[in-house]
Amino acid sequence: MAMRRYLPLLLTLIFLSATLYLIYFKPKVNKRSDEPTPIVSVETLQLQARDYLIVIESFGRVAPRTQGQLIAQVSGQIVAVNPNFRDGGFFQKGEVLIELDARDYRIEVEIAAAELANAKVKYAEEQVLSKQAIADRKSLPNKAAISDFALHLPQLEAAKAQVAAANAKLEQATINVERTRIRAPYSGRILTKSVDIGEVVTANTSLAAIYATDQVEIRLPVKNSELAFLDLPEQYASGGLDLEKFPAVTISNRLGTALEQWPARLVSTAGAIDEQSQQLHVTARIEHPYQHDSSNRRPLKIGQYVSAAIEGITLRNALVIPNAVLYQGSYVYLFADGVLQRREVEIAWQNQDEALVSYGLAAGEQLVLTPLGQVSSGTRVKLLQESRGERPFARTGGGKQLLDQGEQPLAPAAPDEQHGKSG
Repeated sequence: MAMRRYLPLLLTLIFLSATLYLIYFKPKVNKRSDEPTPIVSVETLQLQARDYLIVIESFGRVAPRTQGQLIAQVSGQIVAVNPNFRDGGFFQKGEVLIELDARDYRIEVEIAAAELANAKVKYAEEQVLSKQAIADRKSLPNKAAISDFALHLPQLEAAKAQVAAANAKLEQATINVERTRIRAPYSGRILTKSVDIGEVVTANTSLAAIYATDQVEIRLPVKNSELAFLDLPEQYASGGLDLEKFPAVTISNRLGTALEQWPARLVSTAGAIDEQSQQLHVTARIEHPYQHDSSNRRPLKIGQYVSAAIEGITLRNALVIPNAVLYQGSYVYLFADGVLQRREVEIAWQNQDEALVSYGLAAGEQLVLTPLGQVSSGTRVKLLQESRGERPFARTGGGKQLLDQGEQPLAPAAPDEQHGKSG
C-alpha cells in the first residue's frame, strides 16, 4: 500500500530527470550546406558568330551531255572494223569506225559519170543546133512564123537539165561511196556496239550507242526548303546564262576504296517540279572528265551514282552548333552561373553534323557539349575544363535570313563571295 502512494511521485521524478538530461546533454545536429556540391561535370563551347558557307548535299547519276546512235546511211557488208570499235572504246572526231563493201557504189559512180558525159555531149549538140537555127532565121523573110522549137530552145533547156541531173546523180553516187566509211561525228566513246565484221547491214541500221566525252552531266534533286540557299541558274527568254557566275559543285566518286572528287558547276535548272518527288532538279556539268591528269582518278562511268556538294550563299554572323547538342531537335542546354539552363531554339538549316540556329541563342553564351539526357533547368554543374572557343566541325552548312537572339538579321555575303569555294 505504501508503494502505491509513492508511485506517482516516483514517475514524476523520472520524467523530470529525463527532461533535464535532454536539455543539458542534447545531441549535436550536422547542418547541411546551403549550396549542394555539384555532381555533374560538363564541357562547354562558347558560341561565336561567324561567316558561314552553305553547302547543299545531293546525289545523282552520271549521264553524257551528248549521246546518240551511230547509224548506217547505206547498206552493205562490214569489211573492216576499227580496233577502238568495242564497248568502252574511245574515238576521235572524223575517225573511221566501220567500213562497208563499197564496190557496188563505185560502179554507180562510173555509171553516173558516163551519163554525165553523154548529157554534156547532148547539151553541146543542142547548143550548136540552136545557134545554127537562130542564124538561119535571120535570112528568112517571115521571122515571126518560126517557133522556138524550130530554134531548138526547148531542146537546149532539156539538155541543160539533163546535165544537171546527171551531175547530181554522180554526186549522190560519190557520197554513197564516202558513206561506206562510217566516221565518228564527234570525239567520244562506245557505250555498246551492235554489229561486227562480216555482218550485212541495211540503211538506218543502228551500229552502236555512242556518247561525247567532252562533258558529262549529273541531274541533282534539291529539297524545296534548300532552294532559298542556292543561286539557281534560271533561264530567261530574254537572255542567256553566264555559267561562271553560278554555283560550283564538288562531285564525289565512291567507286573503289579511295574517294575521288571532280570539280563541276551548275548549268541549268529544270523547268518543272518533279511529279513524284515534288523536288526541283538542277544539272551539274563536268568538263573533260576523261582527260588523264596527275590525280590519277578513275574515269567516271555512265550511269553510276555519285554524291554532290553544291556551294550555296555565304551568310554573315551565323551561329553554328553541332547536332549532337540538340535534344529532340528543339532545345539545348547552356551553362550560366554554375547551373544548367534549358533553352528552346529554332533551327533554320542543318546537315548531318551541324545546325544553324535562327532563334534562341546569342554569341558569347556557353553551350553545353556533354550529353545530359533529361535534366531540369537550375541543376548545378561544374566545368570539366576551361570553356573553349568555337571550333570547326566536320562539314559546313548555312541558312538564309537567320536571326540571333537580338533580332539582328544575318547579312548575305557579297556576290563574288557567294560563289567562292569553301576552304
